[in-house]
Amino acid sequence: DHTTEHPTLHPTDIAHTLATTRTTFEHHAAVVGATRDELLAQLHTLAQDPALAVLPARPRTKKVAFLFTGQGAQHPGMGRGLYDAYPTFRGAFDTVCATLDRHLGAERPLRDVVFADDPTLLNQTRFTQPGLFALQTALTRLLTEDFGITPSHLIGHSIGEIAAAHIAGILSLDDACRLVAARGTLMQALPPGGAMIAVEATEDEVTPYLTEHVGIAAVNGPRSVVVSGDEADVTALAEEFSGQGRRTRRLTVSHAFHSPHMDPVLDAFHQVAGTLTYDAPRIPLVSTLTGEAGAAVDATYWTEHIRNTTRFHDGLTALHDLGVTTYLEIGPDAVLTALTREALPEAAAVPLLRPRHHEPTSLVTGLAQAHAWGVAVDWKGFLAGHGGRNVPLPTYAFQRRRYWLDTPDPAGSPAGLGLEPASHPLLATATELPDGSRLFTGRVTLADHAWLGDHIVMGTVILPGTAFVELAFHAAHTVGTDEIAELVLNAPVTFGARGAALLQVIVGPEDPSAGRTLTIRSRSEEDHSWTENATGHLSAPVPVS
Repeated sequence: DHTTEHPTLHPTDIAHTLATTRTTFEHHAAVVGATRDELLAQLHTLAQDPALAVLPARPRTKKVAFLFTGQGAQHPGMGRGLYDAYPTFRGAFDTVCATLDRHLGAERPLRDVVFADDPTLLNQTRFTQPGLFALQTALTRLLTEDFGITPSHLIGHSIGEIAAAHIAGILSLDDACRLVAARGTLMQALPPGGAMIAVEATEDEVTPYLTEHVGIAAVNGPRSVVVSGDEADVTALAEEFSGQGRRTRRLTVSHAFHSPHMDPVLDAFHQVAGTLTYDAPRIPLVSTLTGEAGAAVDATYWTEHIRNTTRFHDGLTALHDLGVTTYLEIGPDAVLTALTREALPEAAAVPLLRPRHHEPTSLVTGLAQAHAWGVAVDWKGFLAGHGGRNVPLPTYAFQRRRYWLDTPDPAGSPAGLGLEPASHPLLATATELPDGSRLFTGRVTLADHAWLGDHIVMGTVILPGTAFVELAFHAAHTVGTDEIAELVLNAPVTFGARGAALLQVIVGPEDPSAGRTLTIRSRSEEDHSWTENATGHLSAPVPVS
């Protein structure tokens, strides 16, 4: 309603204000749009059916894994939308492509191949693998530098693991580019042929049907494997399982990857891999060659990586055992997201890019979903880069129900002392002073308010900040206003060795135009000096007639 009633509000300013001045509560929603009308339409939909967009925040975790997609997910123009929208992505993509071009020695620059509308060159392995590496490296740079997201763990499917190894710090950019270029070029030079078929079966079920010409290329799920090798043998194996009512799907590939068909390039590839420098990872990498974390990565590792099974499902299991609960797919499609959701239904798996989708919108939508699931996203930095500023917006519509615990009545009778009862759990007395000020006093003890014992900061029990707000509202209501114009917390209320604190809430005399001042003071029972804990300002009451 507020957005509709204020047509001059810019969507960027609204987003900036919500992201930087509002608390993220347990239940919240995110809507994404490029224009005011798009955002209003989504907000109206949300108001009519909150279940469409409200997501319960899963436990906030620092364990976020990046999943690097493998070959087969590429599509013409991938990354072009991010390239046009984000300078960080553009700079990183250009740097990686220039480095790869030096090692590829191709007739066309890699960037032109990736962004071309014609997929012919991009679908050639010598360009597919470098293109994916460039996209994934630039996308990771964008996530870390512009959105403040740093992964706790990394995993890559087949060629995607080289990008993961570079991000982990195992390979420098130049060494990673040399490895990717050699891998794609050597594979492209192999005679075409063979077949790869996805089969609905377990690894144990498929193993008896393997021959010297057929291997398991990938274990993608508990009942999802890919077989690769000679076309006749692979087709026969697939027909055996389809005859049992199992689903099978032939993959569109130029070669039978991760099979005996790769044997002719292994020696040449090992020579290239042997000239590289391998450093210890800065970010833990889960291997899809072993399915475990902490594998020793060297020239032999990458050579076996070409030939042997990609154990993505085992890697996911290892990540789950390490406590990872959120997975962001770093690639041009949602291939690994689907596998992750199937294997780990309770996990939060989010794709960041999808074919035929506007890439900046797809990215921000994915990050909004990740944010709702507990990933800390630096929206302030992102929106500041888009010129966002803070504007007045309505605050959260609290129901304002009181939940104070019952406590013993304060000792003594205020009336007998010439005072009024304060009618507040933390305050005992109230009195009006000659100048129109009001003074509230109280004695708060840990014995009477046991719930305070749960609010400990750096080993000391203190009065929660929300209690200051409640005290201010009570004082404001008593003098005829419910609006707190300002409240500044200066120092905590502590309870000393005796577990008790004396409180004073002072509301200054009324100024018809400026309202009243507010001061909250305290001291422990054994201390004779008062501490000014909070100061504020109460607005003047608004006339009703």
